[in-house]
Parts: sequence; C-alpha cells; structure tokens
Amino acid sequence: MSFKKFKPLGNRLLVKRSEAEMSKGGILLPDSAQEKPRQGEVLATGPGKMQEDGSVKKMELKAGDKVLFGAYAGTEVSVDEEEFLIMSEEDVLAVVE
Repeated sequence: MSFKKFKPLGNRLLVKRSEAEMSKGGILLPDSAQEKPRQGEVLATGPGKMQEDGSVKKMELKAGDKVLFGAYAGTEVSVDEEEFLIMSEEDVLAVVE
C-alpha cells in the first residue's frame, strides 16, 4: 500500500477516490468521457489546523471515513500507478454513513 508513504500536514487529508460505476442502462463509457466520482475514503489525516493562539484544532474526520467532496476539490497525486487526492478538511462536504 503506497499511501503509507504520505503523512498529510495541518488540516489536510489523504483520500482514495471511489471507483466509477457502470450506468444504470449498462452503458460503459471510456475513462476520458466519464465524470470522476466525488466520493472516497479517508486514508490518513494530518494533526489539525494551527490556530492563531498556537493551539491545534483537532481533525473531525478520521481514517476510514467515507466522504463526499466537490468536483474540483484537492490535488491529485500518483504513486506506484495508484491515484490519491490530498485535500483540506474544509473541502469535504459530508460524511457518508
């Protein structure tokens, strides 16, 4: 698992995007025509956001949480042919239970 090479800083998360699903009609679109899923799993979190008084506000999210995020959230990184997103905790819209 190459994600163990990453340790997010501050209030950032390492997220593995969910796999794209086939359409209800069974149509398989080429990867270039598909919209990337806006859902994923948190693999690692940073310690939290540094406040002006020097304290650290702990992260609300934790590894294993399933999350929804915006279409342009985060920065894509590739390691050993695996793709991940590094994003701020503020980019997460909701936790999926």
